[in-house]
Amino acid sequence: MDETTAIIDTIAAISTPPGRGGIGIVRLSGPEACSIAAQLVRLHHPLEHSRARLADVFDEAGGDARDGSARIDEAIVTFFATPNSYTAEDVVEIAAHGSPVVLELLLRRALDLGARLAEPGEFTQRAFLSGRLDLTQAEAVRDLIEAQTLTQARQAAGQMGGALSRRVAPVKQSLLELIALLEAGIDFAEDDIDVAPAEEIDRRINELTPPLAALEASYARGRIVHDGLTLAIVGRPNAGKSSLFNRLVERDRAIVTATPGTTRDLVTERISLGGIPLELVDTAGLRESHEEVEQLGIARSREALADAALILVVLDATQPLNDEEHRLLSAVQGRPALIAINKCDLRQDSVDALPSENKLDGVPALLTSALTGEGIPALRERILTLATGGAAAEPGILTSVRHHQAITTTIAALADAARANADSIPHEMILLDLYRALWALDSLTGQTTPNDVLNLIFSSFCIGK
Repeated sequence: MDETTAIIDTIAAISTPPGRGGIGIVRLSGPEACSIAAQLVRLHHPLEHSRARLADVFDEAGGDARDGSARIDEAIVTFFATPNSYTAEDVVEIAAHGSPVVLELLLRRALDLGARLAEPGEFTQRAFLSGRLDLTQAEAVRDLIEAQTLTQARQAAGQMGGALSRRVAPVKQSLLELIALLEAGIDFAEDDIDVAPAEEIDRRINELTPPLAALEASYARGRIVHDGLTLAIVGRPNAGKSSLFNRLVERDRAIVTATPGTTRDLVTERISLGGIPLELVDTAGLRESHEEVEQLGIARSREALADAALILVVLDATQPLNDEEHRLLSAVQGRPALIAINKCDLRQDSVDALPSENKLDGVPALLTSALTGEGIPALRERILTLATGGAAAEPGILTSVRHHQAITTTIAALADAARANADSIPHEMILLDLYRALWALDSLTGQTTPNDVLNLIFSSFCIGK
């Protein structure tokens, strides 16, 4: 979208989800927001900053009961004056009942009165362009809207509050001081002003790297919190895979019978485990089969096993391991995997005991019973630990590929600067690497982000936000 047009125009959109609801909001932002709102509805009192006003909505523009127009709704109109609004422009929000007919009427009238239909994310883009939000905070608005777990919402709220920006700010300040030091040495070299020795430059660069490395490492958890993971439940037929699947989902999602091979196709369900979004995949039992339908199901099971980020191998505590299970355990070694030895409530003394180190063929294992619920809480905890790598939650973590690329570029640029300094390269060349690091940090918050990147980011927002 054109930034000049965005500043001049008054934009309007329905800011609540499509469909019927108790409340529906039409939002306007721009220099004509107040005058357009005053013509959309009949206000009982003049608009005042941060005050809600009762208004009537009529079926005709400029309507009034005295001229025969019919009142079709009551609305609450709230005005936020520039610069104390979400966009830092004049903003008016008209909250009517959530009838699509009434909201569409208000929006069409606003467009007839000179407003322009807002593009996706344009309200938040105006907030960014006005300096009310940096780019990480603006992206967090979208993340909060799309949050499916409480942990995702907390993470997005923290980022909206500037948690990531605050982690980056001290590093950026120190980098600017180093750049200024080298620039001063170059500018005043003729005046015999001492240039920082190589040891001082090396020390300062080394001080910048640890906080950036810690931030870069946070992406492993941040990506999982943001995107979630897939967990494939695999094993022989009738080992209790579907029963464990239902236990984890906490409802009878998959069909369970005593007949081996009941599950013929993949059954999936999305859950939240400790705030981490997990897509559980219940698969067909792995075994040799000559039945065409079951063969197709087993082929899909192997595909799910290959694609899954996490693997839960289900073994039957009442049966010894067969060749297929030995091959399966060999295949998952070195991958994020866990073994559930199910039906432990039916276990006999003759069955091989679980090894004392709680591993089978090098894969962590624990006893469970889908029937009684024994071991299920421990299974949930182990899955969560496997998903997060045991990393604790922290504020201001990286959650997107764009954030991660900005930090890795910064780290790489600082490493180049350190090597150049060690090789006694002139400071003018070292400054090129330091400026590259600075530009990468600036791209994180949006200070040097190209317009096409900005448009791509904000186009992923919903209309009205």
